[in-house]
Amino acid sequence: MAKKSGLGKGFEDIIFDIESSYNEAFKSNTSIVEEIDISSISPNPYQPRKHFNTEALNELSDSIKRHGLIQPIIVIKKDGGYTLIAGERRLRATKLLGESKIRAIVADLGSQNLRELALIENIQRENLNPIELANSYKELIDEYQITQEALSNIIHKSRTQITNTMRLLSLSDETRALIADEKLTQGHAKTIVGLSKDDEKMVVDTIIGQKLTVRETENLIKKLKETKKPKRQILNEDIEYESEILRLGGILEKFGLKTKVKNRKITIEFSDIVQIRTLLENLK
Repeated sequence: MAKKSGLGKGFEDIIFDIESSYNEAFKSNTSIVEEIDISSISPNPYQPRKHFNTEALNELSDSIKRHGLIQPIIVIKKDGGYTLIAGERRLRATKLLGESKIRAIVADLGSQNLRELALIENIQRENLNPIELANSYKELIDEYQITQEALSNIIHKSRTQITNTMRLLSLSDETRALIADEKLTQGHAKTIVGLSKDDEKMVVDTIIGQKLTVRETENLIKKLKETKKPKRQILNEDIEYESEILRLGGILEKFGLKTKVKNRKITIEFSDIVQIRTLLENLK
């Protein structure tokens, strides 16, 4: 059973309120959707999203310009104005267009905790980065003293997904920042969870420096765990491999051949049979 907040609302009740606000807006009586002044909207101070991709915001802004705002934002009345509950990306994208008003659902959610509402709304509808999502899961579990299994049932995400995402919080601050900045994918991050901090840093530096795929990262970690060679030597060998395969590509290009190096593989492109014969002659 979800723990009841001090305001008397349980976790599932708050989700129901949010869903109801959306559903009511699209019934025959649409008076709940209003055009409100953007300047009167204050951000939710508990918004879990910390990173907003500029390119994605510009794309959303262009879409709103062409098609209009299809899904209104959600706000509540507060202190003579409004506080944003859901739709910060939509609000920011609309601001980019220089608009003064925006379509909004003015939700009747009373004085419910804004942090809870922001966390739940973003988990349900927004694409948080993996670290923001992990923090959101943790805050809800801690606040309501529920298990990962219970959270899974409420937000309709698998327990395995929740567990794997929350494990990212065990990574170093530096690694988490790289994930949040999309310099390291969640797939890469999952492979390095559980490594010592020193090994984690070595592997992360190698992933970024050599642009390793997730599969290559898995193989590297496997070698680190199984071999008796010094770990630094293994990483140096990988760096030397990258250097030598690039050098080979340069030599082949001197014969007029097009080459492509990717994922520790080199591809040679021949334009005609003469190039094949020329290469074979030079290899004798």
